[in-house]
Amino acid sequence: MVAGTSKIRERSPDHPEEAFGCRCSRIQGGFLILVITAMLLFYYVDLSKVSEIWSETVQMIFNTTRASSNSFTTASAGEWISSFIQESEIPSEQCTSESPYLVAYPCNYHYILNESERCQNDKPFLVLLVPVAPNNREARDAVRATWGSEKMVMDKVVSLFFLLGQPGHEGREELQQKIFQESEEHHDIIQSDFLDSYKNLTIKTMVTMEWLATYCQNATYAMKIDSDMFLNLDVLMNVLLQAPRENYMTGLVTKGAVVLRNPNSKWYLPKHVFPEDFYPPYALGLGYVLSMDLPNKLIEGAKHVKGIYIEDVFLGLCMRYLEIPFTSPDDQSLFNVFPVPYDRCRYSKLIATTTNSLEEQVNSWKDLKKPGPPC
Repeated sequence: MVAGTSKIRERSPDHPEEAFGCRCSRIQGGFLILVITAMLLFYYVDLSKVSEIWSETVQMIFNTTRASSNSFTTASAGEWISSFIQESEIPSEQCTSESPYLVAYPCNYHYILNESERCQNDKPFLVLLVPVAPNNREARDAVRATWGSEKMVMDKVVSLFFLLGQPGHEGREELQQKIFQESEEHHDIIQSDFLDSYKNLTIKTMVTMEWLATYCQNATYAMKIDSDMFLNLDVLMNVLLQAPRENYMTGLVTKGAVVLRNPNSKWYLPKHVFPEDFYPPYALGLGYVLSMDLPNKLIEGAKHVKGIYIEDVFLGLCMRYLEIPFTSPDDQSLFNVFPVPYDRCRYSKLIATTTNSLEEQVNSWKDLKKPGPPC
């Protein structure tokens, strides 16, 4: 075969028609063999078996597609978990950061659970996005029982979603099974394959922005709010009905915050990672609201900013890069970083406050919603 090829190559410059004829005869011979083989297969293979195999293949593809979307059954989830857990190690290996104070973003993360059609179906005016640890079912249920249960506020649709990362290695399979079951029950969980941890909050925030930009563009506003917060949607909606619909981000905006250099601090950043002494303005991560043109802009801005692990500061850096100012609320008491002691009149006038416990969060909301004037 090598010798024959060598001869063709040697003769080709002087006799191209001979080389061409030789190639054609080989191609024709190969084509004839393929035709004969196909005829033999058609004659001897049981077509009912072919149909059976094809049906099984289609069904397998369909089941796999369902498993990767939000439509899990308990049985299919149980069969799929083990293989997923092995495959889900890959992104964490590919997405690595160069420093313990930086996160692996931008990177191509994938959804384990996704409510990809909810926004198209609900057509929300406001989307509530609650980052929460995978094992914190109690916090999710508290939100579902309180402000997360409000689907219509002042004739505007509100949709609720929880944002989860991937559980740690210990007990992952059992916990993931429970999350699948919870998702099947409530259809309000979005889960991605980054490791869920405090240090990865910036990743969780940016995956949230990616999700909004991809699946919820028809909404007008989104609010990222922590699960331990009390939220008064009536006051928030009053603000949003008068707010700009572009380049708008508001919350408890802090300015001139000092960069902490004490290595024992939870929010420590060394100078070689962030050399500035003061942070640019940013909205505290306990709860901030943004217009729906911003997710795409923030994703673009994130490509030009160091991915520091302090998520609300990171968004502030992205906003500075984009040259978009934060909007501070006229009333600085609307957002509260320290728990406000419950008073029905006071709570009827604020938007959000941290709470001391889930029990306090639930009881405060129930009391505020009782009939009668709050003041």
